Formats: sequence, C-alpha cells, structure tokens
Amino acid sequence: MRIALLTYSTRPRGGVVHTFALAEALAELGAEVTVWTLGRGELFRPIDERVRLSIVEFPEISGEAVGARILRSIAALRAAFTPDEYDIVHAQDCISANAVDHCVRTIHHLDQFTTPELAACHERAIVRPYAHVCVSAAVAAEVTAGWGLHPVVIPNGVEAARFAAAVPARRHGQYLLSVGGIEPRKGSLDLLEAYAELRVVLPGLRLIIAGGETLFDYRDYRAAWEARAVELGVVPEVLGPVPHDELPGLVAGAAAFAFPSTREGFGLAAMEALAAGVPVVVRDLPVLREVFGAAVGYGRDPASLADALLQAIKEPDPVRREHGRALAAAHTWAAAARRHLEFYEGLR
Repeated sequence: MRIALLTYSTRPRGGVVHTFALAEALAELGAEVTVWTLGRGELFRPIDERVRLSIVEFPEISGEAVGARILRSIAALRAAFTPDEYDIVHAQDCISANAVDHCVRTIHHLDQFTTPELAACHERAIVRPYAHVCVSAAVAAEVTAGWGLHPVVIPNGVEAARFAAAVPARRHGQYLLSVGGIEPRKGSLDLLEAYAELRVVLPGLRLIIAGGETLFDYRDYRAAWEARAVELGVVPEVLGPVPHDELPGLVAGAAAFAFPSTREGFGLAAMEALAAGVPVVVRDLPVLREVFGAAVGYGRDPASLADALLQAIKEPDPVRREHGRALAAAHTWAAAARRHLEFYEGLR
C-alpha cells in the first residue's frame, strides 16, 4: 500500500510529531510511506530511512500576514504534491487537507478562527475529506455534533520508552514545566496566574515554558502575557523549541508538568511527561478526562490549577505515578499504525 501523509511543517508541533511517528510505525509494518511537508527550517529530528520525504521549499516572507501565509502554504503544497502516486492520501491538518482534492483527514482538535482565510480553511478541511480520523472520542463527538460526520477514533501513540529512560535535567533547579508555547489555546495566562500563587508557597520554584512553533501571530497575546508577568512579579523562562534529544531530559527533570490547555485533541506532551514519571496537572476538559482518567490532577481555573500543582509537587503520589507510566506505555505507535492500516484497507 502506497501511503502519503501530509503535514504543514518540519518544526515540532503536536500534529507534525504525530505525522512522522505514524509514518515510521507504518513503514515498520511494511507500508510504503511518503511524508509530504512544507520546509519550514530544518527537520526537527532524523527520520527512519524507510520513510520517504518530500519537503516542499517554503521560504519565509518578512511581515507576511497570517491569512496570506495560510493561502501561500496551501498553494505551495498543492503545486508540488503528486496524488496519483498513492493509494491513500492522509492529511493531518487543515493546510494539507486544503492542498489536495481527495483525502483522509485526521482532525486532532477543533478550533475557532476569526481570520477569514483560516476559518474557511478549517471548514473545508472538515467537510471535503471523504473519511475522517480523530485521536479521541471527545473530539469525534464534537465533529459528529457539528457536522454530522462519524470519524474513526484511533488514539495517539507515545514514545514512552524514550521519556521513561531520560536522565533528568538538573541545571534548572526546581521547576514547573509547560510545553506548547505562549498562546490562547494553551491557557498561558491562566498558567501564569497559577504560577504566581505557587510562588507564595514555593518561592524557589521556576516556571519553564518550552515549544511554541506555530503559524499564527500571537504577538498581542504574548505582549499581554509579558505585561501580566511584570504585574505579578514573576519571571518565567521561555525556551522556545527545544532540540529533540534534549526534550526528554527537560521533561523528566520537572517537579510537575502543567497542561492548562483550553482545547486539545489528546494531550501528547502531557502523556510524554507521564512516561517520564512526572506528576501532571491538566485543565478539566472532557477530552482530557477521557484520555488521562485518574493518572493526572485537574484544575478549572488559576486557583484550582495552583492547588493541584502544589499537591503534585509537595505530595507526589507513587501509585498515580506508576499508573501514569503504564498508561503512557499502553499507547504505542505500533498499535496506532495497525489501526490505521485496517482503516485504510476498509477504504480501498
């Protein structure tokens, strides 16, 4: 079976990480897999040589508006892609789903956009594909309620062994970690407020935020976040994207992992933290209740997030820790790949 997986970037973001890990797992099972992606800088990690890569040149344009960048992204991938070479074309995001005329689509999560080009891209990428996958039942239910579609649910895999074996980073002292950057969907302002409350009890605790690769322009939100940090008298450390080989150690060294996202499809970064044996606190969302159950702590707002994080740091639960490790280990990319192949066979 000749499979094309399409994504929008060579930089690490949840859907991009998913695409390359799934491609490698499919190749391990004997599928002929090609990943098509836009070349936004160097590829974030080495890829199994059995996976073919087609990286479409996509130079940055200084000052380009988000809407224009989205349209240019779609046009560049559409112009380069060769759909007739594949039995299955599987788009992993709204850009790649708009760049092809006939595809399967994984809807990782649903968004609400105000930029017209983004709103149109998001809608077309749901209604045009002929088959759909979601990584959680909660998101699949949203798709059914909103569009009358019935996606197949195939949970994410996790590189659990890589995070379980990580040597904890010690150079940062005691720190609270969040991965995903500073943006509205990641609940960054609520995290900042919760951290300020934690500092009253744990004055030596640092807040480290990693990741943040995105197509979108969050400069205004980032400015508001920075201004609020000054008002609160806290100084978070924003690392930006962390090299692939360094991320597990950074995760493993955290006193706790905060995941206050307001919208998610699965929560891969939080699952990686569980694999590393780190206490995790997430926002109380149906999708995260579905995925994580009793393996994590929950909060609804800054105060309850701070309470759950304080308990996780001061009184880590060994039973919850082992439950979290087992949960992460149960989500394998091999299982996800087998489910995808079964799904693809049903479409032929």
